[in-house]
Amino acid sequence: MSKAFEINYLNESDAESLCFLMTSNAAIFKRFFTKTLSLNQSIESSRLYISKKKKEIDQKVEFTFAIRDESNEVVGLVILKDIHWGSGEGELAYCIDKHQQGKGIVSQSVKYVSDIAFKKLGLKTLKIFAHKSNLPSIRVAEKTGFLWVKTMSKSYQPPNEAPLDMELYELHYEK
Repeated sequence: MSKAFEINYLNESDAESLCFLMTSNAAIFKRFFTKTLSLNQSIESSRLYISKKKKEIDQKVEFTFAIRDESNEVVGLVILKDIHWGSGEGELAYCIDKHQQGKGIVSQSVKYVSDIAFKKLGLKTLKIFAHKSNLPSIRVAEKTGFLWVKTMSKSYQPPNEAPLDMELYELHYEK
């Protein structure tokens, strides 16, 4: 990571900055980061979220990474989720504070987490799902070496909207 940003797991002391990240970016997170947003509406709910995420890491179910700024505040997340150990597949989801967008921070973070997924966890394929209107997410996928595979028809349902087609991008581990 760059000197101004680092990435590591969430810890108990992150509840306030995580809650602030989610609530101050609610307008942009409400469509594609719905679940995480809904679970971080207060400092107390963020504490519970962090506790749950620590257990998921211990159980190797899901890995949630915090993107931190130079003052150690959480300004984004990268989540390795929907892991299928048998086939060696997982999915990446990510978000970042609106004031940090366009700086390459998410791309660096996705590369870092992809490296962990492949080299430390032994996964073989990572997926990113992005809506065609979410150009920043598509740029991250493309900048980090993910290739477009296909359009997934009506595969995601945002709150209060009809199901959306999503673009599937994949990255395969090459030893």
